[in-house]
Amino acid sequence: MFNSKIEKRQSGILLYGITPPKANNSAEKIEEITKRTIGRVQDLDIDGLVIYDLQDEATRNPMERPFPFFQTIDAFTYANEWFRDLNLSKIVYCSVGKLTEDELSRQVQKGQGNNATVFVGAPSRDHQVQLSLDKAYKIWKDYNPSSLLGAVAIPERHNLKKNEHIRIANKMQSGCSFFITQCVYNVEYVKNLVSDLYFSSQQTGTDIPTLIFTLTPCGSVKTLKFLDWLGIHVPEWLVNELTYSNNILSRSVDLCIQIATEIIDYCLDKNIPFGLNIESVSIRKEEIEASGLLLKSVAKILEEKGVRSKLEKGLLA
Repeated sequence: MFNSKIEKRQSGILLYGITPPKANNSAEKIEEITKRTIGRVQDLDIDGLVIYDLQDEATRNPMERPFPFFQTIDAFTYANEWFRDLNLSKIVYCSVGKLTEDELSRQVQKGQGNNATVFVGAPSRDHQVQLSLDKAYKIWKDYNPSSLLGAVAIPERHNLKKNEHIRIANKMQSGCSFFITQCVYNVEYVKNLVSDLYFSSQQTGTDIPTLIFTLTPCGSVKTLKFLDWLGIHVPEWLVNELTYSNNILSRSVDLCIQIATEIIDYCLDKNIPFGLNIESVSIRKEEIEASGLLLKSVAKILEEKGVRSKLEKGLLA
């Protein structure tokens, strides 16, 4: 159970991440997509379903986006209306910059209960926003929702600025109790962030929040370029492994399993509460199946490490 595990600082959390359907789809099409998704996730051994709130990140990178951006259904709406009968905890992303204070206030109130919320800030300083993260945190505190509040952690940003562990500590003061990374392919970046967070917490005598690391299969060279466009660092040796593989999707799953194992071992060694989030954000059947295979493989590793029971399905928060 996601909420319970966060509150008890338990490790071995396992999540499955999806994006809502395109906003221009018909109601019939959305219902069809949702039924397929529910059929896929309701039997998975997971503690919760992550529902992303996509925003146009053109200001992050002046280079052409490898895949076009399409507006999707609002994540809160998708979670509360289309998935209302899915007996599973939802962790709903919210890009606060596109909302007004009144809009976020209503969203926060609707998001109470089993859902947890992850506030996401602007993709860059040049991105125009209506609402800052600091103001969003204040709104959340004012309404004191029963849902948990989370935030995003970015190992790449820590590699550049060396202060992500301080940002995490500050966001904890604002009410965040868990952090989900963007997709990770560089284990060294992850370890550097976790290490700095760990030793800083040792010095200050503060708790380390639950860290949830996101993994996603890469099914093509174009997807690999998209990861780079998003600012996700893939080491050169790993780029070569994928680019010159006879089956890039299968090879990426193998590499993600290796990455997951190394992260799990490192967090266990430091006694840091952690989890894994397996993304399924592609519409290609092969990549959807690959994400399911990766999730099952990670679940097995967590079982073998003794931090997750077999078929430990968290249905209620």
